[in-house]
Amino acid sequence: MLNDYTGKAVLITGGTMGIGLETGLAFASQGARVIMTHRWGSADEDEILARFKAIDALEPLIINADVGHEPDTIDLLNRIKEDHDHIEAFISNVSMALVTKGLDDYQLKGLFKSIELSAWPMFAYTKLIKDTFGKYPRYVIGLSSGGPDAFYKNYDFVASAKAVMETMCKYMNYRLYDEDVSINVVRSRLVKTESLRATFGQDFEDFADRFNMERQFISCEEVAYAIYGLCSGTMDAVSGQTIMVDKGTTFFDTLMRLYEERESLRL
Repeated sequence: MLNDYTGKAVLITGGTMGIGLETGLAFASQGARVIMTHRWGSADEDEILARFKAIDALEPLIINADVGHEPDTIDLLNRIKEDHDHIEAFISNVSMALVTKGLDDYQLKGLFKSIELSAWPMFAYTKLIKDTFGKYPRYVIGLSSGGPDAFYKNYDFVASAKAVMETMCKYMNYRLYDEDVSINVVRSRLVKTESLRATFGQDFEDFADRFNMERQFISCEEVAYAIYGLCSGTMDAVSGQTIMVDKGTTFFDTLMRLYEERESLRL
């Protein structure tokens, strides 16, 4: 049986673009009141409001809040508490980390900052939500990538932070086992976003197209509905897991597959 999200609060950090925005729309389509954070004036609020209006959803609450600044987080949660007695789902979508182009970029403070801004908010927010509302969110989801298991260009610190998130998810699930909370991490294949272009370079997508590698990518909407599925009530037995959203391509996108298809790929 699907959960009833009518009027319930769903908090998405970094929710004003890309996967975060599509996730907000997925929950909003089920009646949720979506709260979306951003920083540095990165949100086009008129465009966001128009997209919610187009699906006859509740108007989202859009708040400028830095996930690495605890006073911002406290102010954010107190603002949500004005309208809601709890947060049903928390989606930790923000990821900011140092792009590393060589060993000269390996600095301990850079690694710590990457963990602080990409992994730690999933756990810090969850604890502060309990402190503010007296209960944990029913669902907690963190966003990861294939970086911890596969080589991604310039991704050293991002992948390290994601690995921290995935490991702590398992332990946090153990710590919260007797609470009414489900905590998981969603990995995905590469998604065509500004973040991808900033990390891998502007020409990466064109390079992938030359080799008929469209399946390297997955859409924001596909990731969003996987997140919603984990929070829908139909998958409550799943907790402490890292779920890969990739249509199974991680299994066969290998050197052997390139060899098998070398003629069609003209390699």
